[in-house]
Amino acid sequence: MSKNFYITTPIYYPSGKPHMGHAYSSIVADIFARFKKLENYNVLFLTGTDEHGQKIQKEAKKNNKDPKEFCDELSETFRSLTKVLNLSNNDFIRTTEKRHHKSVVDLWNRLVTSGDIYLDKYSGWYSVSDEAFYDEDEIEIVNGNKVSKSSGSNVEWVEEESYFFKLSVWSKKLLEFYNKNPQFILPSSRRNEVIKFVEKGLKDLSISRTSFSWGIPVPKNEKHVIYVWLDALTNYISALNFPDVENKKYKDYWPADVHIIGKDILRFHAVFWPAFLLAAKLSPPKRVFGHGWILSDEKKMSKSLGNILDPLEIINKYGIDQLRYYLVKEVSLGNDGSISMENLKNCINNDLANNYGNLCQRVFSFIKKNCENKIPKSKRLSISDKQLLNNLKNNLPKLINLMNNQELNEYIKIVVSFSFDANKYFNDSEPWAVKKKDPDRMKTILFTIVQQIKNISILLNPIIPNATKKVLSIINFSSNDIKIDKINDDNCLNHDKELDNLEILFNKIENDN
Repeated sequence: MSKNFYITTPIYYPSGKPHMGHAYSSIVADIFARFKKLENYNVLFLTGTDEHGQKIQKEAKKNNKDPKEFCDELSETFRSLTKVLNLSNNDFIRTTEKRHHKSVVDLWNRLVTSGDIYLDKYSGWYSVSDEAFYDEDEIEIVNGNKVSKSSGSNVEWVEEESYFFKLSVWSKKLLEFYNKNPQFILPSSRRNEVIKFVEKGLKDLSISRTSFSWGIPVPKNEKHVIYVWLDALTNYISALNFPDVENKKYKDYWPADVHIIGKDILRFHAVFWPAFLLAAKLSPPKRVFGHGWILSDEKKMSKSLGNILDPLEIINKYGIDQLRYYLVKEVSLGNDGSISMENLKNCINNDLANNYGNLCQRVFSFIKKNCENKIPKSKRLSISDKQLLNNLKNNLPKLINLMNNQELNEYIKIVVSFSFDANKYFNDSEPWAVKKKDPDRMKTILFTIVQQIKNISILLNPIIPNATKKVLSIINFSSNDIKIDKINDDNCLNHDKELDNLEILFNKIENDN
C-alpha cells in the first residue's frame, strides 16, 4: 500500500482579498494533511491561485495595472495567508507560472488528439464573476437583472466563435465512473446532486474565449484563450511536473487522494475535470469533497451584501488555533455553517480553556508541586486507569477511518469527549487526597493522566497544532515523535527530565460588549 498522500485546496481566484471561505477550505485541507503525516505518510499538500480570465483582466484595468502585476500583488496576499493560517502546504502554484502553462498546453493537445475538441460558435448565458456558463433553467430575474440561481451573479448573453469540448459524449461514461467509484464524490448529498445533473444529459462545453486576452493562448490559434476552468483545474497535475508522467512526483502522487473544494465549484471538479482527464487518457482524482459555505448572518458572504468576514481580524483578536478549532468543531463539514462571534467565544471558553487547557494546567501544576516536576512512573494500573487509556486506544481505528472519510466533526466530537473524561478521571481519582496515605497511587494517577494528555494532544494536533506542540514539548515529546503509533506506547515519555513551564494555553474570552 502506497504511503503517499496528495491533497489540494481549491485554487483561489485572487480578484479580491481572502475571506473566511478561503480560510475554511485551507484549514480543512491542512487538518487532513497533518493527520496523514501523523500516520507516517509522505504528504503533498497543494494550494495556490488561479490568475487568468476576464474578471482578473477587468479588475486589473479598473486598478490601472497590468494583469500580471495585479496578480503578483494579490497572489502574494494568498501566499501570506498560508503562514497566518499555519498551513503545512509544501507547494503553492500560480497559473501564471511556466510549469503550469506547459501542462495546460499539453492537456489541450491531448484533447485535440483524442478528437474531443472542435471549433464552432457559442451563444448562451455567461457569468464573468463565476467564469461559468448557465442554462435557461439555471437563471432568474432579480431586480430586472438576469442572475444565476446558484450564485446570484449577473449573467450576460454571449455570442462568439469558440472551441468546444465534447462533454455530451461523456454522460454515460461519467455515470459509469461514479458507479464504479462510489466514494469519488463526498458527502453523499453532493454525489446525488452531480448524478442528477449528469443524468439530465450534458451539453458540449465552450472551452475558449475571444472577447478578452488574459489567459493561455490556444495552440495554433492565438486569437482564442483557453477557458479559465480548463486552465485552472490543470494546476493539480502541473504541480506534479505534468506532462512528464514518468517523473517520480507524478508517479508517487497522481491520482490525487482528495480535492477539498466549496460546493459552488462542485460541477467543475466532479463533472468537467474527470471528463477532461478521461478524454486525455489520464486518471481522475480519487475523491472530490465539496464542503458547504461559511455563512455570515445566515447568508452567503458577498461584497455586495457587505458581510464578508475577515479571518485576519479574528485571528489577531482570538488566535489561529482558536479559529481553526471553532471552524471545524462548530461547522458540519458537508453543510453550510453560520459564523457567530458569540459561539466562537463560548467554544474557546468551554472546549479549549475550561476543558483541554485547564486539564493540562492542573495536571502539570500538581506534578511540579508534588513530584519534583517530573512525570512519575507507575508499577500497576487500576481498572479505572486502564479504562481511561483503553477507551481512547480502542477507538483509534474508528478515528482513523473517520478522518480518512473526511468525517471531521464526528472525529472532533469523540476526541473532545476523551478530554472531558480525562478531567472527570482526574477529579474522581483525587491525587491530592491520596498523596500522603498512598503516594504510589498518586504517582499512578499522574502517570495515567499524563499518558492521556499525550494521546489527546496527538489527536488534536492536526486541528490546534500550536497549543498541542507546546503541551507535548512540556512533557519532553519532540515534534518528530508526534505520530499516531505513539498513542499505543506507554513507555515513550521521559521520566527523568523536569517538565518545562506551561503558559496559559487559551485565555478565556470576557464579554466585550
